[in-house]
Amino acid sequence: MIEEIEKAILEAIPDAQVKASGGGGHFNIEVVSSVFAGKSPLQQQRIVYKAIWELMKGDNAPLHAVDSMICKVPE
Repeated sequence: MIEEIEKAILEAIPDAQVKASGGGGHFNIEVVSSVFAGKSPLQQQRIVYKAIWELMKGDNAPLHAVDSMICKVPE
């Protein structure tokens, strides 16, 4: 599942550095990308949620919750 999360984010944000961890439907996600530049934290998280939405849909979704999401702009 971690690979699926990372792949979905990279498809939406090709320049991203992505690190996902967790299991049992609950995951932590860290994304570093220049696409976040000039955007509020909420806007940054919306970009990531849009990328993983398909994995969160339905009653038996493999990704049940994102316990922690960190979005950063590269230094």
